[in-house]
Amino acid sequence: MTKEKYISINTYSTVKLEENKIVSFNKYDKLSQSFRVYKDGFVGIHYQQGKMSDKEGYSLAEKNLELKRPYPFKLEGGKRSRDKKRKILSDSELMSKAKIVLDYLTKNYPNFIFSGTLFAQNATEAQKNSAGMDYSTTDGHNGINISFKHKKSKDIYDGYFSINMRTWNTKTFKDIADNYLANYETKVKFPKECIIMMAPWEFTGMLVQSLNAEGLALGTSLLAGKVGQKVFSDKLTLLHNVSDAKMWMNTFWDADGIVHKGDKLTYIKNGKILRGYADKRIAQKYNVECTGSAYQNYQDIPQNGWITGTIATTGKSPKEILQAAGKEYAILPVLYSGGGFKEDGTYAMPVQASYLTDGEKILGMLPPFTMRSNMFDMFGKDFIGVSKFTKIWNKDMMLVKMERGKL
Repeated sequence: MTKEKYISINTYSTVKLEENKIVSFNKYDKLSQSFRVYKDGFVGIHYQQGKMSDKEGYSLAEKNLELKRPYPFKLEGGKRSRDKKRKILSDSELMSKAKIVLDYLTKNYPNFIFSGTLFAQNATEAQKNSAGMDYSTTDGHNGINISFKHKKSKDIYDGYFSINMRTWNTKTFKDIADNYLANYETKVKFPKECIIMMAPWEFTGMLVQSLNAEGLALGTSLLAGKVGQKVFSDKLTLLHNVSDAKMWMNTFWDADGIVHKGDKLTYIKNGKILRGYADKRIAQKYNVECTGSAYQNYQDIPQNGWITGTIATTGKSPKEILQAAGKEYAILPVLYSGGGFKEDGTYAMPVQASYLTDGEKILGMLPPFTMRSNMFDMFGKDFIGVSKFTKIWNKDMMLVKMERGKL
């Protein structure tokens, strides 16, 4: 009989803003543990919120072996820890920053009403077992989520921006707020081409879903039968990346205990599909490569799907990408809902509010429209590239050509 334990420790403090006022402060400390006992190809699991001794936790897990949850896999060993946490704001500091943020916004942009949250999060994840595994990771960040509404607007809100920082920087907040708000009342026309600029994760969900090895094996994936083929743009490389440079609030190991070489694994390289993702269970079931893609399920066996879906960047800023492609402007949606991908890979999203940008500076507000594409064009002939992280956007940005329709 072997034993294993998952541990998650989270501290989360928030200050809530509502209609230009600080209205509340909340804090929670959460400890979650999953005690797991393995015997004869089965696992007994006990999930516990809050403190519990190992003796009691493993005893309860052992009793649950009678539920016959199958897990016929050898436990992995290995020791490693990683700490990416920098300066997380204390509760008093968080409240002080909230006052600074609100004061800056209301004094410099009196025509707007602001709501949102400021938060500070500390998180530790660990996994240990009797086979010698002792893995842990610690991270944390400070965040701002701001929605804004013009006082003349009849809508609930007119736009939104968010900022995440491992170390708080007031100048970064001011620069981003100024970029989003200074030219809001400037009305501009659409450029000739509809080049959309958004965070990559806004678009990668269907692509990542299509790489699930089970769907590939069953023929239900849009990419079934295409492994080993070049399907997308030469400029598209997609990988699982939890390296020091890219890791954000994540573990470096999967729930089956697998650690990738260099903390990376490539799934699509220069448009060619190399593999689908499979945890130990899916790999055994369909006789495919195990890619170490299990995520922790505190109440059950590991589940397939731990993949960051990171697109390799060009190393250029959004403005440099536009210039290299012979483009001048991009469209930055800031308020969009009611659409997304369909099962056949087509994509349509109503955009209620968006900005015209040169990739660096917001130039003015555009009329509402609908952006349309499909997964194969989006990451194929119409894919322009993903930028490096830039401070003014506080994230990587993906640039892609789409069709523009009426809303």
